[in-house]
Amino acid sequence: MTTAIIVAAGKSERMGAGTDKAFLSLVGKPVVAWSLLAFERCPEIDSIILVVRKDQVLASKAVVKMFGISKLAKVVAGGAKRQDSVKAGLAELDMDTRYVVIHDGARPLVTSDTIAEVVKLAKRYPAATVGHRMTDSVKRVLKGTIVSASENREQLWAVQTPQAFQVKTLREAYKKLEANAVVTDDCQIVELAGETVRIFETRRPNLKITTVEDLQIAAALLK
Repeated sequence: MTTAIIVAAGKSERMGAGTDKAFLSLVGKPVVAWSLLAFERCPEIDSIILVVRKDQVLASKAVVKMFGISKLAKVVAGGAKRQDSVKAGLAELDMDTRYVVIHDGARPLVTSDTIAEVVKLAKRYPAATVGHRMTDSVKRVLKGTIVSASENREQLWAVQTPQAFQVKTLREAYKKLEANAVVTDDCQIVELAGETVRIFETRRPNLKITTVEDLQIAAALLK
C-alpha cells in the first residue's frame, strides 16, 4: 500500500499575515486542490492524508468533498515546523502502508506521471525525490549580497517534492533526528540518517507558491 501525505500547514509568511496560501484561488480551484487531484488520479497512490492548519481542518474536508477526492483517508492538524506536520501525517498511516510519498501542498503543478515515477524509484531504493539539474551559475554568499565563491553547477541539482520513501526508512530517520534540527525536506532527514536518495529527473515546471508572483506564474502555466 502506498500513502501520500500532502503537507499544507505552513504559515505563508511571505503571502502576508492571516493568509493561507493552500486555500488561495488558482484558476478556479484552491491551491491545495490541484495537488489532491493529481494524487487522486495517480494509480500508484492508494490513500491520501492531508495535513493542514488546525483552523483549516473543516475547510479542507469541504474541499475534499467538492472535488471528489475518494482516496482521502484523514485530514489532520499540522505542527509548528514542517517536520512536525510530516510526523503528524506519519502517525496516521495505515498499518499496511509500505511506501509513503510526501508532497508540499503549495506545489500545484505536480502531475500524476511524476508522482508515479518517484513511487517506482522508492520501490527499488529507500528514498527518492523529483529534481532537475542546475542550469544557472550558482554563487555562495556568506554575508549580505557579497559573493564569496562560485559553485560547480555540474554537481548541483534543485530538489522538490514529491519525495517517496520506504516507510521503515523514513520512520527510522525521524527517530534519529535531533529535536532542534533544522531541515528543509524529508530527503535531508533520510540523508542525515545515512541513507541514499535517488533523483527522478524532470524538466516540468514544479514551482512552490510562496509569493503573489508565484501564484500568477502558476496560473499562467495551468491555463
